[in-house]
Amino acid sequence: MADIIARLFSLGSKLQDLPEDKEKAISGYGFYDWGKSAFETSVTVALLPAWYAFLFLEANGLTATLGSITMTGDAIWSLSVAIATLIVAVVSPPFGVIADRRLIKIKWLKIMTYIGAGATFLLAFAPFFGNASWIWLMVMFLLANIGLNGAGVFYNSLLPHLGKEDEMDDISNRAFAYGYLGGGILLLIHMGLFLTLGASIIPFCMATAGVWWYGFALLTFMWVPEPPIENEMEAMKFRKAAKFAVSEVTQTLRDIKKFPNLFLYMLAYFFFIDGINTITALGGVFGTTVLGVTTTELIITILAIQFVAAPSAVAFTNFANRVGTKRALTVSIVGWVVLCFAALAFVPLELEEHDEFFILYEWNESDEVYDVHVDYYTPEIAQKLDYGDKEFNEQAWAEEWKDFLPLEYSAKTQTQSWNYGETVDDEWVNFTKNMSGITNSEIESFLISIDDTRFSVSILGGALDGVNNVGIDHPSDLGDGSIDFIPAWARDNIWEPFGLTVFLQFLLLGTMMGTLLGGSQGLSRSIFGQIIPETRSTEFFGFFGFFGKVAAFMGPTLYFFMAVMYDSRMGIFSIAVLLLIGLILLYMVDIDAGRLDAQAEDKRLRAIKASLKEDLIDE
Repeated sequence: MADIIARLFSLGSKLQDLPEDKEKAISGYGFYDWGKSAFETSVTVALLPAWYAFLFLEANGLTATLGSITMTGDAIWSLSVAIATLIVAVVSPPFGVIADRRLIKIKWLKIMTYIGAGATFLLAFAPFFGNASWIWLMVMFLLANIGLNGAGVFYNSLLPHLGKEDEMDDISNRAFAYGYLGGGILLLIHMGLFLTLGASIIPFCMATAGVWWYGFALLTFMWVPEPPIENEMEAMKFRKAAKFAVSEVTQTLRDIKKFPNLFLYMLAYFFFIDGINTITALGGVFGTTVLGVTTTELIITILAIQFVAAPSAVAFTNFANRVGTKRALTVSIVGWVVLCFAALAFVPLELEEHDEFFILYEWNESDEVYDVHVDYYTPEIAQKLDYGDKEFNEQAWAEEWKDFLPLEYSAKTQTQSWNYGETVDDEWVNFTKNMSGITNSEIESFLISIDDTRFSVSILGGALDGVNNVGIDHPSDLGDGSIDFIPAWARDNIWEPFGLTVFLQFLLLGTMMGTLLGGSQGLSRSIFGQIIPETRSTEFFGFFGFFGKVAAFMGPTLYFFMAVMYDSRMGIFSIAVLLLIGLILLYMVDIDAGRLDAQAEDKRLRAIKASLKEDLIDE
C-alpha cells in the first residue's frame, strides 16, 4: 500500500528515473509528514479544540483563574502552545550542533516521535480525571507539541541530504502534500465516526491519531538512511556535550557575517512563519469560540483545507519552477495577509427565525403557559457560543434565573459550571421545563437579563409572541469590539445579501488556507535548505527551528495579549502585521548569493577535514 501511495505522489514530478534507494528515501521522508499530520489536523485543529472547550466550560464556566489572572479557554490554549514551542526553541540549536557531528539524526527523530505520538495517544485518558480533565489535556497537548516540534528539527535537517538544490522544491512540497492527504484521510475517518457515534468517540480518535503518527513514522525510520558524517565526533558525557554545544552555537552566531542572506532570511522567516503557524494553530479555536461554528462544521472545513492543500503544494512546485522559489513564496505570503484581513470580516448572520435562537419559549395551548427548552443540546454546545465577557459571572446569573432556564444548575463548588439539560448513561438529552406560575412580566425581566450574557432567547406564541433578545457576548452581536465595524460592514453588504452563513464563510476561509499552505510551508523550507551548508545542515536547521519555535511562541502570546486587552479580532489583526514585516524582509533576501555562501562554506569545511585526514595518515 505504501509503495502505491509513493508512486502516485511521484507522478508529474520532475524527479524521474531516480535510483530505487533514493526514491524510497524521498517517499519515507514524505510518510513522516503523512503520519504526524494526524496530530496537526484531527487533534490540534479539528477535534481537540471543541473537546477541550467543552471540558473547560464544564469544569470552570467561562473562565479559570491562574494565579491572579482570569483567563478564557482560548487564552489558556494559546499559552500552552507558546510554552511548548519555547521549550523546543531553547534546545534546538544545541541539539543541531551535536547531530551534525554524530550519527544521531534518525535516533533523535525516533525519540521525539515516541514523546509526541505517545502523548497524543494519552490524550484519550482525559475523561478519567473528572473536573481536572481539561488540565490533563493541556499537559498531554504540551508534551505532544514538544515531541512534534523537536522531531521537526531532525526531520527538516534530512532535507539537504535527500537531493540537490534544484530538487528541493519538489521534495519539500511533495512531503507537505503527503502530510495534507494523510492527515485528511484520517480526519475523514474521524468525521465519519463522530457523525455516527457522537462526541463519545473523541477519546478513541485521539488515540488513533497517536497510532497513525507512530505507524507511518516507522516507514521513515526504515527507508530514510542516517546521513553520513566525515570524521564523526566521539561520544561525550552530557556535561561535556552541553558545553561543546553551547560553544559551537556561540561560534555559529559569530558566523553571521559569513551568511548575511541566510540570517536575513531567517529573520524574515521568523515573522511570516509566525503568522502562518499562529493562524493554523488557533484557527479552530477562533472558529468555535468567536464565530460559533460547530464541531461538524469545523471538521468539514479542515477536510477541505487538507484536500485542497495537497494538489496546491504540487501546483506551487510547478509555479516555483516557472517564476522562481522566492517569487512563489512571496505570492503565498501576500495571500496570507489577504486571508487575515478577510478573517476579520467573518461573522454569523443576525438571528431571525425562532429556531435559530438558543433558549426557546413556546406557548403550550393545553396548559396555557410557556414551555422553555433549548433547540438542541450536544456537548459541542459548550463551544457553540463565545466565552463571553470575562467580567460577567455566568454561574451567579444562572443561579439567579434558574427558574427561567431549561437547565439544571449544579453548584457543588464556586467553579462548578451549570449544565445544559440532563444526562442518561452519559448521553445528553434535551430538557424542557413547564413555566407554570411564572408571569409574562417576569419572563420579560429575564429577557432583559440576557443583555449581559452570551445567549439568545426567542418567544413563540402567546402574549409575548415574537419577542427576542441576543446577549452582548453572542457571536452575532457586534459593536463593542475595537474593529467590529469591519465585520458589521461585511455582514450588511456581503454575507446577508448573499445569504452566506458563518459556516460557508469559514469554509471559504479554509479553502483559501488550503490553497496557500503548500506554497508557504514547502517553499520556505526549500529555500532554507538551498542556502545552508550541507555539512552543517542540522546545526542550521536547529537555528531554523529556534527561529520558527520562538516565532511560534511569539504569535500565540501576541494573540493572547491582544485577545485579553481588546478582543479576538484584534488578535487576528496583529498576526497580519507580523506577516507584512516578514514579507518586507523576504524582499531584501538575495537567494543566489546565499547559495554561493553555502557552497563556499562546504568547500572550506571539506578541505579542512581532508587535510586533517591526511595528517592522520602521515602520522
